Amino acid sequence: MRRWAVFCLFWLAPLASANHHAGVVQIPLLHGKVRVDGVLDDPIWQRATQVSMDIVSRPYLNTPSPIETTAYVFETGTTLYVAFDARDPDPQQIRALYRDRDSNFSDDMVGIKLDTHADGRLAYQFFANPYGIQTDAIENQMTNSESAAWDAIWQTGGRIHDAGYMVEMAIPLNILKFEESDGEKRWAMEFVRFYPRNETLRISNLPWDRNNACFLCQMGPVQGFATAEQGNNLALVPSLVLGKGESRDPYDSSEWQGNNVSELSFDAKWSPTPEIGLLATYNPDFSQVEADVAQLSVNNNFALFFPEKRTFFTENAEYFDSLYRFVYTRNIQDPDLGLKLTARKGAHTLGLFAADDTSTLIFVPGNLGSSLVEYERPSNNLVARYRYDVSQDFSVGLLSTQRRATDYSNSLNAMDMKYQWSSFDVLRAQFAHSESEYPRDLYTQLCDVDCLSNDLNEGVLRLRRDDVLSDTAYNLDYRHERRDWMVRAQHLKSGADFRSDLGFENFIDRTRSLLGGHWRWFSQDSWWNTATLYADWDITHSEAGDLLEVEREARLSVIGGWQTEASIGVVEREIAGLRRDTSTLQIAGNSKRFGERGAFIDLQMSPSTFYTAGIYASYSPDKVDFANDRTGTQRTLAPWLDLNVGKHMQITLRHTLSELDADGASVFKANLTDLRMTYQFDAKQFLRLIAVNSDIVRNRDNYREAVDARRRNLSLQLLYSYKVNPLTKCFIGYLQAGFSDDTFTQLVDTDRSVFMKFSYAWQQ
Repeated sequence: MRRWAVFCLFWLAPLASANHHAGVVQIPLLHGKVRVDGVLDDPIWQRATQVSMDIVSRPYLNTPSPIETTAYVFETGTTLYVAFDARDPDPQQIRALYRDRDSNFSDDMVGIKLDTHADGRLAYQFFANPYGIQTDAIENQMTNSESAAWDAIWQTGGRIHDAGYMVEMAIPLNILKFEESDGEKRWAMEFVRFYPRNETLRISNLPWDRNNACFLCQMGPVQGFATAEQGNNLALVPSLVLGKGESRDPYDSSEWQGNNVSELSFDAKWSPTPEIGLLATYNPDFSQVEADVAQLSVNNNFALFFPEKRTFFTENAEYFDSLYRFVYTRNIQDPDLGLKLTARKGAHTLGLFAADDTSTLIFVPGNLGSSLVEYERPSNNLVARYRYDVSQDFSVGLLSTQRRATDYSNSLNAMDMKYQWSSFDVLRAQFAHSESEYPRDLYTQLCDVDCLSNDLNEGVLRLRRDDVLSDTAYNLDYRHERRDWMVRAQHLKSGADFRSDLGFENFIDRTRSLLGGHWRWFSQDSWWNTATLYADWDITHSEAGDLLEVEREARLSVIGGWQTEASIGVVEREIAGLRRDTSTLQIAGNSKRFGERGAFIDLQMSPSTFYTAGIYASYSPDKVDFANDRTGTQRTLAPWLDLNVGKHMQITLRHTLSELDADGASVFKANLTDLRMTYQFDAKQFLRLIAVNSDIVRNRDNYREAVDARRRNLSLQLLYSYKVNPLTKCFIGYLQAGFSDDTFTQLVDTDRSVFMKFSYAWQQ
């Protein structure tokens, strides 16, 4: 059957539409049946437009492709169909694994990038590996970022054969946002193939101009979709969560406290027009199904960032992006009700969401550290975002975040813009103003009950205020980017009383200026293909003019054979230490100034389908010991391994070892291990075991304050997942966690639970 399909495709190729290598690609309106199985034997493919993909756009610049790839495309008025015939001289080298969706980035892949407004602002990405495993994302040119958190419902099928592989895609038009109009529509599209062998080739139907900083603006025009309509695109998704858990605090009691959960929640998605999307959720289970990748926080004064994974917040999240991270939805922990509206028509883009929260998590930023406090009162949260595209080169936007609770409020309003006045020059800017008022006793969470003067810290001083806090922040970022070199200049400021409680901004009370750039070399006949030398200098002051940091950094990065990426760099900085007098925020004359030096190396390679490995190592003979206000010698070693056992089994191991010595003795030794073993049965279901172990040993004699000599945390999770699509799915899991310290020298269990989560999507 497979050989017949390959022969059939060759025979049909002359009958297909002419190759559209340049100019407008005409996407024909056809009607007929298609089995999305990765075999192009349906007669309708004879009439599809044929597109040759024969240009290598990365790592080389517009060189001829060493392999043959042909795309076929047509639409039916409701669905966009795309197929790929990806030839390979040695099919045994094809990299294809069974993985969960959005987890096959290192595989052979084919797909499209699609801009339904043809304005270079946003692009949908639809990719699949040779087994049809899906990867979808949204690329945002305004913020120069990609989000794989977006998940759409579409069909794929893939087959490997004797001459390569084939992939078919069926993309419902109702999952896209576009303007309905009479007659044919002109969108922008690029057909892409990733070919990972000794190096990863990005193969396209279009040449790239690396002297143009807007890559989405270079996508080729496609024309068709004259009868395309979206309908209401209604989806109703009830969910059931069942769980039974136990927890205890060994310091209070050895008795377990039970907690049973049985809740029904409901989500609704509706698009009254193709330009508008509505999403509502009631009594949602916003708990995260899978544990975050572990991070080590020892000798770090600032809060850690964790990506959002909850569907309500990730849906159309790109509508709320801006230069600052003013929207960080993980600050909303447990809402009962959420509503979201997104719309895009012509030059106008609008995003709006509201959610309550049973408790209020508040971020307390500073200039030498940040912290989190929880205000145990319900809050209401609102985010509104509007952008107006004056032209393809100039856009302006507004953002507002509002948070209210009893005796608490935070209001932020911002304006931003992006201006690209040439192919090389891009200026991004954002200006914001905030007003905040906090409960009078909230600061006591950050110190002893009495908050004595010798027990103060920066977080206490930032929160212990009776007045309304009002201040501004701004960020100016300019880039001049050519094919071989780039220059960047940035200047930003956040006032001492500026707050973005619905965002993730670690720093306030600082002014920072940065100047940097890189030079890049390319080679087509060496063991390496791309080398980049980057350097920058930045200086940071407090609002009072006190010097916080001066930093100089340089690094050399090389991409070469065996899919190797290697970076080596050096960093030198002057940095302010802890405040001696903790009753004041003053830094000048109130803290030591330390000189830090360090070097690092970051290496990863993927010689074959079966494993990818890497290591990060750093050494600093002068590293600030923040807990003891001095410098020491810090060594960090972080190896990692992705091991593929056959096509279905994957083992991922991440380990971090960090050691700090000072005054001739050890300060701490920290080990963090994150082990995940996954068996992917097929494209829809997997079984995963996760084990995370943190073990920190401290030398109590080398600390100025009392600390545990040893603290260990261990968590285990077993998770089964079955996904019919991103909305219809089932999870069954078990979680167990425990710790040990100086009081409990043996591991003590503190949490154990089993849960089941089911959701079903009814669509029209």
